[in-house]
Amino acid sequence: MADRPADLVLTGGAVYTMDAARTWAQAVAITGGRIAAVGTDAEMRPHVGPRTEVVNLRGRMVLPGFQDAHVHASGGGLERGQCDLTSEHTREGFLAAIRAYADGNSDVEWITGGGWGMDVFPRGVPSKEDLDQVVADRPVFLANRDHHGAWVNSRALALAGIDATTPDPPDGRIERTATGEPQGTLHEGAMDLVQRIVPAVTLAERVAGVLEGQRYLHSLGITAWQEAIVGEYAVVPDAFDAFREVEGQGLLTARVTGALWWRRGAGLAQLDSLAERRAIASGSRFRTTSVKIMQDGVCENFSAAMLTPYLDGHGHETEGRGISLFDPEELNEAVTAIDARGFQVHVHAIGDRAVREALDAIAAARAANGPTAGRHHIAHLQVIHPDDVPRFRDLGVLANCQPLWASNEPQMTELTMPFLGPERSAWQYPFGSLAASGAQLCFGSDWPVSSPNPMWQMHTAVNRTTSPEYPFRGPETDKPFLPGERIGLPAAIAAFTMGSAYVNHDERDAGSVEPGKRADLVVLDRNLFTQPAAEIALAEVDLTLVDGAVVYARPGT
Repeated sequence: MADRPADLVLTGGAVYTMDAARTWAQAVAITGGRIAAVGTDAEMRPHVGPRTEVVNLRGRMVLPGFQDAHVHASGGGLERGQCDLTSEHTREGFLAAIRAYADGNSDVEWITGGGWGMDVFPRGVPSKEDLDQVVADRPVFLANRDHHGAWVNSRALALAGIDATTPDPPDGRIERTATGEPQGTLHEGAMDLVQRIVPAVTLAERVAGVLEGQRYLHSLGITAWQEAIVGEYAVVPDAFDAFREVEGQGLLTARVTGALWWRRGAGLAQLDSLAERRAIASGSRFRTTSVKIMQDGVCENFSAAMLTPYLDGHGHETEGRGISLFDPEELNEAVTAIDARGFQVHVHAIGDRAVREALDAIAAARAANGPTAGRHHIAHLQVIHPDDVPRFRDLGVLANCQPLWASNEPQMTELTMPFLGPERSAWQYPFGSLAASGAQLCFGSDWPVSSPNPMWQMHTAVNRTTSPEYPFRGPETDKPFLPGERIGLPAAIAAFTMGSAYVNHDERDAGSVEPGKRADLVVLDRNLFTQPAAEIALAEVDLTLVDGAVVYARPGT
């Protein structure tokens, strides 16, 4: 018998270990929250004592717990308790849900929440008049599903003092009618014009958001993540104190790496306060060792920073090239200083110019500081100029991909591709090219922007189509999107396990099923390798374990 009997033994499974050899096993023994042994059922017998719990998996698949490399769990959890529009995808559905929420929450001063899709509305722009019809007596402020725009009613605009004379902020845009009046949609920094008068979310509400986000992510097999914004952002309340409160109460079961928000206009002086936050949040469950920089917006509202102009939908160039939220020289200086202070840099970059500017900034930091342990990463990577693909490997920059977006959904086919043109459209989400060039991939969801379900994410990475259950569908949704950029199932699993554990500096304790590592595991209802690739998204999580303890069990399993 082993020196100490195991607390739990999982037997009769298909264990995909994700070790260096990508070996398979049948069983796992867990002792004191750690993996004690991995092997055959027979090899687990010495680990079984009189008090050992033995679970027969009956052929189900065991994987390392998934890690989401870019998610807003606190905001996603909070929105689930507000006016949540994510289950609707029509104008009428949105308005009915807003009316129902307002009627059921008559004591709420502001109607807040979000999840509406731009592709539902002409030009991606809903109007204040629609909102006024369902809620006229209270202000409404609802983020869209990518959180780069907000839908507001007349009451909210009036309270914020926004009218035809209000100028656009330098980092945003107020949509306007032909007469110049605010139309009801605010993009990027223009959201702040209203957000600043929205009542602050209480600590109790933020704590509830963290707990709900954690519960939901655990139900999808996610045991750790990188919280992509910790700080004040227009539609993501600062969750720093909430995470510390949840950890202090012993309720934070996940491991969370917080990416501290880099504020525009605050300069390098903010580094001291970020370092103070890092020193405060240094627990075993929540630590803030990363810094988040948003370099541009999104293609759908033409705020993603592009090397060449957007088209007008008829193939003609416009004057617009998007917004670089930080001047390249300022970005170089910031990234170099952040890197020198020992932080990881986490950059949002959608357009090809933003991606290049982020890579240039990391190259500048490398030149100034030499190699560091930052494991810097660039998230989203919608459009990458082919010349920049090999630079990820050369600079040691991780490609933080949100694979669910690489599909022919209406937001892509109607609001993006016509304005990029054929050449740039073919440069989108090049997961296969990045992997072939030697770049290390990590996967994240950006929830609540899109579903955090790793099964859906990996399905799209492998097939370049969406799950049959994906709510945002159109006439071309089932057609593979740039199928030459597919990656294999082993690479997709690696990106959601070892790749994301690596970006979170957690690969020594997680990311694979090996003796000595934490028993952070997920049990799926089927072996993904014995199913058709077209059915990856149908797999469901039966069990999620953190430190060997069950944090989620699917009802009936």
